[in-house]
Amino acid sequence: MMKPILPIVVAGLSLMLLAGCSTPGAYKTRSELVSDPAACGAKRFEVYFDQDQARLTTAAREAIGLTATQLQGCDITRVQVLGLADARTGTAASNQSLSERRARSVAEALAGVGLPAPAFEVAAAGAEGAVVNGVNDPLRRRTEVVIEAQPRR
Repeated sequence: MMKPILPIVVAGLSLMLLAGCSTPGAYKTRSELVSDPAACGAKRFEVYFDQDQARLTTAAREAIGLTATQLQGCDITRVQVLGLADARTGTAASNQSLSERRARSVAEALAGVGLPAPAFEVAAAGAEGAVVNGVNDPLRRRTEVVIEAQPRR
């Protein structure tokens, strides 16, 4: 008569797994597994706008504030702000103006949370910035922000 083997295999595997839980050093601590990202380094994020708007949304203000908090204690060496617009609506001139207002709005908010204005490079791409590989990209209703930072010495 053959004995069922499955219960024996399951019992053996269970014992092996439980033995690993009590084995010192078998598992790493959280601090060994999770490392904190370097606070002082390049940060890149995008600020999105409603159509034909240059006013910051609540989410945009939160992203700017969070980035400023992450960079406390760092030397900010460069802040690039590029305003973009969606070319599906408006003239080239109006899209350029909208891109400039968006970039200025973000730059003012960044300065307002303590980033050094002398490090700023503010630009706008207007309707030209809305075209990627010959196709209009509606997600161009945004401002791209790149902040370069290093630890204080």
